[in-house]
Amino acid sequence: MPSDPLRIVQYGLGPIGQETARAVLDKAGTGRVALAGAIDIDPAKAGRDVADLLGRSGSTGVAVRSDAAAVLADARPDVVLHATSSFLGGVQEQLLECLEAGACVVSSTEELAFPYERHPERAAALDEAARQRGVALVGGGVNPGYAMDVLALTATGACVEVDAVQVERVVDAGARRAPLQEKVGAGLSKAAFEERKATGTLGHIGLRESLLMVADGLGWGVGDVEERLRPVVAEAAHETPHCTVERGTVAGIHHAITGFVGREERLSLDLKMYVGASEPRDAVRVTGDPPIELVARGGIFGDTATVAALVNAAGAVTRAAPGLYTAADLPVPRAFATAPARAPARPLPKPFGKPPSASARRPTPTSKSACGGSASGCARSRTICPRACSTP
Repeated sequence: MPSDPLRIVQYGLGPIGQETARAVLDKAGTGRVALAGAIDIDPAKAGRDVADLLGRSGSTGVAVRSDAAAVLADARPDVVLHATSSFLGGVQEQLLECLEAGACVVSSTEELAFPYERHPERAAALDEAARQRGVALVGGGVNPGYAMDVLALTATGACVEVDAVQVERVVDAGARRAPLQEKVGAGLSKAAFEERKATGTLGHIGLRESLLMVADGLGWGVGDVEERLRPVVAEAAHETPHCTVERGTVAGIHHAITGFVGREERLSLDLKMYVGASEPRDAVRVTGDPPIELVARGGIFGDTATVAALVNAAGAVTRAAPGLYTAADLPVPRAFATAPARAPARPLPKPFGKPPSASARRPTPTSKSACGGSASGCARSRTICPRACSTP
């Protein structure tokens, strides 16, 4: 365990960014993390102490600043927790600036979760920048990044064979933050929903990335992909702290995607996210040997879990070899800098010895895998392979 805490800069202080900064401050007592800087271009936030912005008493000594380059130069962070936008095109320069400053990055940008299909050139540029600076970058969060991809892959770890994977997530959007309710169209008329849908700015961003991450993790070459986005119409009126949903208007979305291997349906991800959803849950069903079914009753509460996923990835990304990663490429996710770490712990016995470091387990990655990222049937076939392999 390192003796010095990880120096963390929070980039973006919207609802998720503020809660991420709060979590870092709360965990500072563990000695594992420390908030070293905060970046946001909002004039209403710039210049304020982070404690004031979060409604905490006292002062953190960290003021929000709009000049990212200055913050990165002064703070010299080990990790930047980045939460500004869902779309990679709008944040690529922000990410490159962080990498050029020599910081590892954990970003909530949904399109970064598995960028190799939608944004191959942007992914290549980010991967190269990270390698040149000797740091690592990962797109993460709860969805994509955990509930509908990493959790599903983890479930298959006890299977000798896997024939199909189904993932279901039901979310009551009424309990979530305002930007999410807006993203799912809560309160819109059906006509307005269709207009917004046509712009590509409505619905859950990252469902396709989750499906491709699962397929990649299983080494499956997905052919046809069918994606469907429909409104869920409210059967009764609902009032949330952020919006009003009248009966007959849109309460949210039903977003589903199916992946085919050959002509067979092998992957199915089904997301229902709407105000007033009953029986929230997260479920993974693996058809295999043995069959596996996991159900989180009540669901994984996304706002808190997104914050947790970002903060928890900070420890893993600093131990990774340089380059661009998906959440599935990193070690099994686990809580980081938790309260019990404040008290000295008696070391647990390690009967099999200390596991090798990440760099010792695999050769230093190159910009592409040994096969050039194009070997037929290779589990790592994609534009950028973050791990060198021995595929001929």
